Amino acid sequence: MKTLLLCCFLLFFNIIPAVLNQCMKDQQLSLLHLKKSLIFDEHPFDSYPTKVLSWNSSTDCCSWLGVTCSTDGRAVGLDLSRESISGGIDNSSSLFNLQHLQSLSLADNRFGYDSSIPSAIGKLTNLRYLNLSNNEYSGKIPIEISLLTRLVVLDISYVQAITSPKFSMLFQNLTELTEVYLDAADLSAQGTQWCQAISSSLPNLEVLSLSNCGLSGPIDQSLSLNFNLYP
Repeated sequence: MKTLLLCCFLLFFNIIPAVLNQCMKDQQLSLLHLKKSLIFDEHPFDSYPTKVLSWNSSTDCCSWLGVTCSTDGRAVGLDLSRESISGGIDNSSSLFNLQHLQSLSLADNRFGYDSSIPSAIGKLTNLRYLNLSNNEYSGKIPIEISLLTRLVVLDISYVQAITSPKFSMLFQNLTELTEVYLDAADLSAQGTQWCQAISSSLPNLEVLSLSNCGLSGPIDQSLSLNFNLYP
């Protein structure tokens, strides 16, 4: 009897982790629809799509490259960086059905000048990390990013041919931000407004990266940060 109970006990605890890590069906379908909709650069010169193309309906999506799941099988992390993606993510994308995402990286892809950052990004309200850096989006940074009130890290550095909205509007609700990367963003037309917006809206800011932003003159006194200068 004791042997039987021990076997049942061990079987129970071997099954539980597998169940907890099992991808939920709606999450897998959304990811597969995303894969189907993506457009890849036909001639990538420095990276090839290796993560997304390996996704397969016959395997659990929590085991897929670039996908991180919670214990209840929901996708909470998605790393699509360096996948040579050139299109296929717009406001209708199934990406925005993944409402539990906490981390999203689309960095270092091939989004062209005919692509813009979808305003539907504002639907992913659980995001804490968002990296859109090193892409060639056009248009404006969508003000809907201001809806991502849980963001801790925002990286929109080296996003070419894109204009920034008033930072007072972009940052107004992002009080949890500790790291902001705006390298190569054109801040010259914003005067001192960007300083005032950051100082008044981002009380927890620890890292602010502004290389190649076209800045000149002194930093406005409203921005009181402890600057670390690197050679």
